[in-house]
Amino acid sequence: QVQLVESGGGLVQAGGSLRLSCVVSGRTFGSISMGWFRQSPGKEREFVATIAWAGGITYYEDSVKGRFTISRDNAKNTVYLQMNSLKPEDTAVYYCAAGPQGLVRFTIPAQTRDWGQGTQVTVSS
Repeated sequence: QVQLVESGGGLVQAGGSLRLSCVVSGRTFGSISMGWFRQSPGKEREFVATIAWAGGITYYEDSVKGRFTISRDNAKNTVYLQMNSLKPEDTAVYYCAAGPQGLVRFTIPAQTRDWGQGTQVTVSS
């Protein structure tokens, strides 16, 4: 059974930082790309960042470049999203995503094979 369990969301003031974590079980973590997406009320789920299985290749949505960092620890089956300089427009439910075998980068929800339950991030102005 595949499980993706996120943690680390919460309420933070604008300019603050949060670190999200996602522990994965039931997949061969070291051989799949991982990602983060987010969804705000009334909006579609959107891509935030992905990281390839070896960790050296990362991709970011333009609005988070330079502020967010995705990383992974294959020994712990965990992917992270460090979020700095948070803005109110970053407020959303953040979802951990696992890609299909062999796909280096995935940027649309339809490419995601497995999802976490989501964690709320709220940035106050």
